Amino acid sequence: MSSTRTKAMDDEPQHVVAPPMDSTTTPALPPVEKPQTANHAGSISSSDSIVEKPAPTQDEPRPSQTESEFVYPPFKQQCLVMIALLSAIFLVALDRTIIATAIPAMTDEFHSLNDIGWYGSAFMLTSSCFQLLLGRVYTFHSPKWVFILMILLFEIGSAICGAAPTSVAFIFGRAVAGVGSAGIMSGAIILMVSTLPLAKRPLWMGLFGAIFGVASVVGPLVGGAFTTDVSWLNLPIGAVAITVIIFILKPPQPQFKGLTLRQRLAKLDLLGELFLFPCIICLLLALQWGGSTYAWNNGRIIALFTLFGVLLIAFVLVQIFMQKTATISASVINNRSIIAGMWLTFCIASTMLIFTYFLPTWFQAIKGVSAVQSGIDTIPLVLSLVVGNISAGQVTGRLGYYTSQAYASVIIMPIGAGLLTMLNTTTGHSEWIGFQILFGLGIGLGMQQGNMAAQTVCKDRKDVPMAVSLMMFMQQLGGAIFISVGQNVFDSGLVSELVGAIPGISVGTIVNTGATDLRGIVPPEDLPLLLTKYNFALRQVWVVGTAMACLAALGAFALEWKSVKGKKGGPAPKAAPDSGDAQKETAAQSHVPANEKV
Repeated sequence: MSSTRTKAMDDEPQHVVAPPMDSTTTPALPPVEKPQTANHAGSISSSDSIVEKPAPTQDEPRPSQTESEFVYPPFKQQCLVMIALLSAIFLVALDRTIIATAIPAMTDEFHSLNDIGWYGSAFMLTSSCFQLLLGRVYTFHSPKWVFILMILLFEIGSAICGAAPTSVAFIFGRAVAGVGSAGIMSGAIILMVSTLPLAKRPLWMGLFGAIFGVASVVGPLVGGAFTTDVSWLNLPIGAVAITVIIFILKPPQPQFKGLTLRQRLAKLDLLGELFLFPCIICLLLALQWGGSTYAWNNGRIIALFTLFGVLLIAFVLVQIFMQKTATISASVINNRSIIAGMWLTFCIASTMLIFTYFLPTWFQAIKGVSAVQSGIDTIPLVLSLVVGNISAGQVTGRLGYYTSQAYASVIIMPIGAGLLTMLNTTTGHSEWIGFQILFGLGIGLGMQQGNMAAQTVCKDRKDVPMAVSLMMFMQQLGGAIFISVGQNVFDSGLVSELVGAIPGISVGTIVNTGATDLRGIVPPEDLPLLLTKYNFALRQVWVVGTAMACLAALGAFALEWKSVKGKKGGPAPKAAPDSGDAQKETAAQSHVPANEKV
């Protein structure tokens, strides 16, 4: 036994033999990985402490990196990349707000008030369905080119909307644009994760919200001008964004490199998506039709809810029993903060879109203003949303914690939402301005906290794209569901209020009339009664939004207190060195004795 130990020591002269440990000796460090040299290639035995990792095969992911191991680009390149991503976010946000404020006037052009919900839901529907799938696509393909493809798809959808001669064509264009939007919103955050260290992201996440708000300010001002004319406003903005991204953006390589197209398709969980797509469609159709087109106990509505439940169970089973290719990995969905962030994001998106889609209708129908003026009247909401986003980013960057901003959001947001439910035909400027400011501030403070949680709590960088996609999925799903719910509540409330209320005017005539044309279908003496009934129906919609604002507290208070700055004294993220410095560092490391490497 003695000779065997002596031979092992001779074969490995670089190792220092430690003295025997007693009960007070500090435990030895784990074996250190050391490259095998040519001189010792044939003398390595099972007793050696060298750990040799095989190179990943085509079917295995490349080794992931922790936050402190990842090498980020230099500061100047970071700024240029972020400007490119912000321009793409601006593109999507501008399109959203133009549509929101133009919807009432578009109902006049297309002569169908019942389609209001589909103008928003079609966009959110496809965005929700494709969100998780695109999260997987970003993993297996070059994020840069996937991102550019999504911008092009979004542009095509916008062009269809701009030239749409009918309501159906417009809804189709919105659906196409929704697919592109799903890839843009999640892709921008995924590419940001590879561009900025975690500690710097809160500020830029706040700027994401600010850009969204600025676009929301510009959108209402120009939205009314393009309600009846063809608008190609998005096309030049998209062209600029694509050009900047092509020449500046340098994303990381996809996690699975070298896979064939067939192998990549096999890893996209197409079976899961096959169940998820119709699952969401059945839910939205049931919510859109129930109580308005068909009674809630109608066979069609019951069948849709039944199919939704069956398909949802099938999707969950696929995720459980096919973990290797599952859309949602267990390491992500089992995290408490991820679940809490998903619920918080879902509730905030639901609340925000209910109010932003129906506030312009209130201004145009109740106050009798134009589409352009209704956009101007919602500026207090979007400006306070900008302030809330930037403030939350600044506070998170300084304190390192995002949880306190989520707490503030779920306290302020329900108060503002509740005050907005008090709007009536006699509400003055000071009231609706103040109510919007309070509501927008609450929304802004909590808007990005789910995404911050997704980037902070994931221990493995390869889980971040999926975690971010889950947050964006819940955001889009919340909007899609509750725009449909809001439309359903509005239609049902309006019909119930108007039955027999105004002699000589059918309920169908009022429902199918655009919000801006209400004053032309009833005699002047009946107008106050009609506006009161219309206002009551809108307030019922906002009660639903207020309820979701209150439920957001469940997600906020369940978030873990995790710092974006990491543990005190932990390693700092690496910056990209110059090529000369990198060569010197490599050369220096090659001369460090093995027993000194940690």
